[in-house]
Amino acid sequence: MKVATSDGHPRRIAVVGTSGSGKTTLAHQLAERLGIPHVELDALHWGPNWTPAPRHVFRECTAQALTREAWTTDGNYSAVRDIVWSRADTVVWLDYALPVILWRVAWRTIRRFVTREELWNKNRERFRDAFLSHDSIILWAARTYHRRRREYPVLFSEPEYAHLSIVQLRSPRAARLWLANLPATDNE
Repeated sequence: MKVATSDGHPRRIAVVGTSGSGKTTLAHQLAERLGIPHVELDALHWGPNWTPAPRHVFRECTAQALTREAWTTDGNYSAVRDIVWSRADTVVWLDYALPVILWRVAWRTIRRFVTREELWNKNRERFRDAFLSHDSIILWAARTYHRRRREYPVLFSEPEYAHLSIVQLRSPRAARLWLANLPATDNE
C-alpha cells in the first residue's frame, strides 16, 4: 500500500462501500486505533425525521469537520466526495460479496429496530421502512451493489484522486487483518 504520510500510516482515511458493509464500524475502529477523530457523514447528512440536510449545508458541515490534521470518515455521498477525497490520503473500499453485505445490513437493521437504537438526530430504524418499503435500506444495498463495484475503480483512476492510497478489502476477515496490522498511536 502506498502511504502519503511521513510516519508510515494513513492519517486522513475515507471508508467507502455498499450500505451495510460496515463502513461506520471500521471507520470508528480506525479512529480508535490511530487515536484520531471519526466524522460520520450520515450524522451530518440526516436531520430529524430522516430529513436530509440541504446540499450546501451538508457540504459546509463536511468541509468544516475535515479541517483537522487527521480523521476517519465513512460514506458514499457523491455530494461531498470531492471534499472528502481531496483531503484524504487513503480510501478504504469494503468490497465484500453481496450475500455478506445483505446479511450484515439485514442483521444491523433488525438489531437497531429491536433495541430502538437512536441514530443521528433522534432517528430510529422503522420496521415498515426497513423491510416493507421501496426505500428499504436492504433493497438500496442490493440495488447499488453492482453500481458501486463499477463506479469505484473508475473514480480511483481519475487524475484528481491520484494522491490517494487505495485499500481494497474483499472480506470482513481481510478488514480485521488490515486493521490489526496498522500501528496503534496515542495521538489526541
